[in-house]
Amino acid sequence: MPVDEMNTSPFKGRTGLVRIWNAFHYSLDGLVSAYRHESAFRQELWLGIVMAAVAVLLPASLVQMALLLGSVLLVLITELLNSAVEAVVDRVSAERHDLAKRAKDMGSAAVFISLASCVIVWGLVLVDILSD
Repeated sequence: MPVDEMNTSPFKGRTGLVRIWNAFHYSLDGLVSAYRHESAFRQELWLGIVMAAVAVLLPASLVQMALLLGSVLLVLITELLNSAVEAVVDRVSAERHDLAKRAKDMGSAAVFISLASCVIVWGLVLVDILSD
């Protein structure tokens, strides 16, 4: 068996529209799983929905609205990736290990930075809107 075939996942065989359709469903499965199993994701999602509504109601330019909504989406994306890291670490081993802690802490730090970025973007955009 060629090396490429040995390292290829059996789930990678689909191409074209079938692959796109499957990827769409895998993404929905991931969102549903995150919502069901990750309380932080649920909290950030609902807060993000409220913030998105506020962003749409603000007298913001399209660029400002894109910044506001993009910063909220960045938090959700980062939380999904952090949850994925945590799930993989927990799947590999339940025992305490320095590398497992490091991976989980780095994921948590990424979420923290995305939250801080969101606060900064919202603060700057709101100051800009209110100063007009």
